[in-house]
Amino acid sequence: MPRLLTPRLLLRGFEISVLASLVGFGITLIYGNDFQAFLAGIGHLHWGWLVVGVGLASLDWIGGGLRNWVVARHLFPNPSLKGMILAGGMGAWAGYITPLNSGAGPMTMYTMRRYGVPLPVAVTSTFMSFVATVLFFAMAGPLALLFGAGRSLGQRGNVLGLSLYDLFRGSLTIIGAIGLLMAAVIFFPRFTRDLIHRLAAWVGRRNRRVADRLERLQAGIDEIHHSVIAFNSPRGWLTLVWATILSAPSHANKLLAGYVALRAVGLHANFVDILLLQTLVMFLLYFAPTPGASGIGEVLSAAVMSSYVPRGLRPLYILLWRLILTYITLAFGFLVFSGWVRRGLKGVDQAVLPEPAA
Repeated sequence: MPRLLTPRLLLRGFEISVLASLVGFGITLIYGNDFQAFLAGIGHLHWGWLVVGVGLASLDWIGGGLRNWVVARHLFPNPSLKGMILAGGMGAWAGYITPLNSGAGPMTMYTMRRYGVPLPVAVTSTFMSFVATVLFFAMAGPLALLFGAGRSLGQRGNVLGLSLYDLFRGSLTIIGAIGLLMAAVIFFPRFTRDLIHRLAAWVGRRNRRVADRLERLQAGIDEIHHSVIAFNSPRGWLTLVWATILSAPSHANKLLAGYVALRAVGLHANFVDILLLQTLVMFLLYFAPTPGASGIGEVLSAAVMSSYVPRGLRPLYILLWRLILTYITLAFGFLVFSGWVRRGLKGVDQAVLPEPAA
């Protein structure tokens, strides 16, 4: 965790994220090949929808913070609501400037600790928030398909012979598989630990380095199991239900940014279709190697939304989409983190932070 949170590395990630995002935007602008349409689109923006976009960007902080607060208060008395909101926003901020969102969890835990939450509570709260996210998408996606949402996507797009609807169903299948794998780790930790131990013993005869990593994974599985035990009560499961419900506003920024950007440039489309497409984009961007999927995200989003956004307006759409999705959180998070640096990061470069009294 300390290596991920050093100011130098976070600043470098911030710079790479912004630069790569601008390069991605430049690619869409060149590919659009209609600079006049881009300028004309700016002159016809619907500013009311941009205001909605600013409010939507705040849900990185408010939605994620409320979920942190609901989970943490099950384990720790009276956690700071302000601290939990900052933990939600700063976790999103760090995820946007680190590859594969790797900084989100450590920054969330670090912020919780700054506001008096002990490390074990911060670790458990962060993990259970992740569980709530997987549960939310694993349930919301199939329900949406069950009620016929997004059927019109079957008539749009053609990627290797697949429609946008096929791509969404494929991504949903992968999310479901991840959910099942997580359930196996959570509810059958001894079986999973023994399986990894046998795998480590087999691999150890060929590669000791990989075997050591697998052995360390066993300790992580034990920690996960302890986290679940802490919620294994009627009150704990009710907390998880609320955390799952609060995953909707926690991810509303990512799910709705596309629709708001679309309306801001004066285009209309079926709300549910765009919501499903943004779920697909969000899932794919989690695996992008660049900080915050910058650069890759612009090109991918432009390709997925090509059926809805005319070529000349795609650069403007991408600029607004990225503004709502990350730029506002990046700017505000940078101001918060800069203030922390000026006041002292309280051991961010140390292996251990002083634990608050329980």
